[in-house]
Amino acid sequence: MLTILGKSGGRNGFCDRVSRRDFLTIGGGLTMGSLTLPQLLAAESKVGIKNSHKAIINIFLGGGPPHQDMWDVKVDAPREIRGEFKPIHTSVEGIEICELFPMIAQSMEKYVPIRSIVGARGGHAAVQAMIGRAPSNPPAGGWPSMGAWVSRLQGPVNHTIPPHLSLMYKTDHAPWGDPGNGGFLGMKHAPFRLVGGKGAKRSVQSRENMVLKNITLDRLSDRNAVLTSLDNFRRETDATGVMEGVDSFTQQALGILTDSKLAEALDYTKEDPKLIERYGKGNPGFTADGAPKVTENFLVARRLVEAGARVVSMNFSRWDWHGGNFNRSRQDMPMLDRALTALVDDLDDRGMLDDVGIVCWGEFGRTPKINKNAGRDHWPRVSCAIMAGGGIRAGQVIGATNRLGEYATDRPVTFSEVHSTLYHNIGLDWDFLGVSANRQFDLRGRPYYPVDPEVMPMKELV
Repeated sequence: MLTILGKSGGRNGFCDRVSRRDFLTIGGGLTMGSLTLPQLLAAESKVGIKNSHKAIINIFLGGGPPHQDMWDVKVDAPREIRGEFKPIHTSVEGIEICELFPMIAQSMEKYVPIRSIVGARGGHAAVQAMIGRAPSNPPAGGWPSMGAWVSRLQGPVNHTIPPHLSLMYKTDHAPWGDPGNGGFLGMKHAPFRLVGGKGAKRSVQSRENMVLKNITLDRLSDRNAVLTSLDNFRRETDATGVMEGVDSFTQQALGILTDSKLAEALDYTKEDPKLIERYGKGNPGFTADGAPKVTENFLVARRLVEAGARVVSMNFSRWDWHGGNFNRSRQDMPMLDRALTALVDDLDDRGMLDDVGIVCWGEFGRTPKINKNAGRDHWPRVSCAIMAGGGIRAGQVIGATNRLGEYATDRPVTFSEVHSTLYHNIGLDWDFLGVSANRQFDLRGRPYYPVDPEVMPMKELV
């Protein structure tokens, strides 16, 4: 048995009580414990790499953003339902959205609000936004996240940038900070997490941990040879397949340690100050048990994609507003308006918007009726999203709800359909989703696809 010694990880500890943070730390000397970093990194042989790569940015608004106060304002509803906000006209005739999103309104030709997301299971979790499915009845090994599927089917753009990266802060309500994992595809396709939990002094914590300190490449190679020998022995005796990817993880780890591209991508301060200002000033303080409002991470996501990432997930603020819904909206929605607009315009200015698909959504919607605390409660029956980029036919609205915003009356859209559209636009070469090239097998040998074969990309968008 290989024992890794370290400080107690408390309730989140693992590997003989070594915490994940300590497990990932590199710097101040490379020890046998920190050499296990490769077990959490993605490294797969290149598959179908083109000169310019496509990517996805998945923005999760944990808590359940209020659909009727964002993209589906109900002006004809009674006062106790319609709320305090007015709709405003947009750059696309006939489309109106909440007055708190004036910047998005001015460039609506680049966006697609979806007013009719259905199928939420009601749990306060990012899981459906990350895997595109209901979390029930998982296959042996668990459901892979979107990034895991893309990592497995398309591989890395280069071996110094993991294809699947996460800017999801670890939240006190853990499901809001969960970017998903590799599922039955294996831990080598799980996200490489770039931010941590409370106590972070910067929007991105891991940059300092990626600097190789006081160690030569020769010494690193020697330690790598020792680790490879140990891992080969362990792999031969591991019937579960967990160790199968360790050699490739090691290659990825060495690439990250000895190449500055990822560390450079995380340092958004190298951008023009005027561009940084366009994204707005974020607040790194955590919002109760949710994520902080770090608008700068929208810029970091763009930089990560530009450096070679294929899928980047992130969370932003806490949207569970059982009280003070309208005061919280006035705080958070303008920040989201500014940061999302800056991201989309920035990608467009760089000629990247057609290659980078963006979705911004939560786990469910909010009750039509405003409660006694001026809040809205949980409403899984219908919710909303907004999409941009990735070559979609933008400048339109998908779906509608009834006069009170209670249920979808036109074009209900599932989480799976949104995922299917993003997969299609990232270039997985589908004529339909059931092609054998995309089929993978769980730990019991049962075949699965990124989404069920009958779930097609949204015909209105592709």
